[in-house]
Amino acid sequence: MMYSLARPLLFSLAPERAHELTLSLLKSAHKVGAMRQKIAPKPVTCMGIQFPNPVGLAAGLDKNGAYIDALAALGFGFIEIGTITPKPQAGNPKPRLFRIPEAKAIINRMGFNNDGVDQLVENVKAAKFKGVLGINIGKNATTPVEDAVSDYLICLEKVYAYASYITVNISSPNTQNLRSLQSGHALTELLETLKKRQLELAEEYQHYVPLVLKVAPDLEQSDIQFIASQLLEFKIDGLIVTNTTLSREGVEGLAFGDEAGGLSGAPVFEKSTACLAAFSKLLKDEIPLIGVGGILSGDQAVAKQQAGASLVQIYSGMIYTGPTLIKDCVDAMI
Repeated sequence: MMYSLARPLLFSLAPERAHELTLSLLKSAHKVGAMRQKIAPKPVTCMGIQFPNPVGLAAGLDKNGAYIDALAALGFGFIEIGTITPKPQAGNPKPRLFRIPEAKAIINRMGFNNDGVDQLVENVKAAKFKGVLGINIGKNATTPVEDAVSDYLICLEKVYAYASYITVNISSPNTQNLRSLQSGHALTELLETLKKRQLELAEEYQHYVPLVLKVAPDLEQSDIQFIASQLLEFKIDGLIVTNTTLSREGVEGLAFGDEAGGLSGAPVFEKSTACLAAFSKLLKDEIPLIGVGGILSGDQAVAKQQAGASLVQIYSGMIYTGPTLIKDCVDAMI
């Protein structure tokens, strides 16, 4: 109810300003105990982790882990922060975030703007949250794609002690050539190197932190088959399906529909769910799947489950429906 009253004001602001204001207000409300959404437990065990419910926050809303406690009060079963890079970076020039309300869609070309991995770690250490925390890692824009593995290694090593699971983001369309890491030798080298280091860190810390890959929806069947084979070969712990799409299906002819960047929200639902089902068929329950992309209702969360997801994540849908979407999804899911 509160969100339905606030939404017209937020939508009157530039999207990035509204994003910042929402997080700031949420943090203030949490500090005075005015923000808590009660959600009935619906525990799920996945990747060896006990999740209080299967609905998580997708990466991108809290890039630096500065709002973890406030977001946790909304009732998420897990929170994923990031994408984080080794060094701070400003991201792409503004404007870089666009609403398309007629399609319940968002286009972003943020470009991994973040304060760097060291600041994120400090923020996580300062948070009181004791729930399931995913940390999403990427590469700096200035790092050549052939040297990307080194950036992922830096982030993996620095966040390992603070994460419940770690997501390797190779699917943002807003960092040049990043998606090339989804194919061929580049993917093999990345997964092999990170898996080796993960096992070393598990030995060092005497604690195993699952490693998850996040992929794009813009994949051919041959790409899906190759990625699935590599996930199985290197025993990657989970797969997030999917990131934003480069397709403009569903927003053609609408204001901002031709802006460059990744499209999220309602128009990506069918494409991302089809991709999820394709991976599910190949992975045959050997690697758990997290479904994300276009969830705006409890029924759509269930559809992700039916396509093979053990867990789901939301973000863009919440911009249009508000935090009650979390409860709607938890209540609807099996």
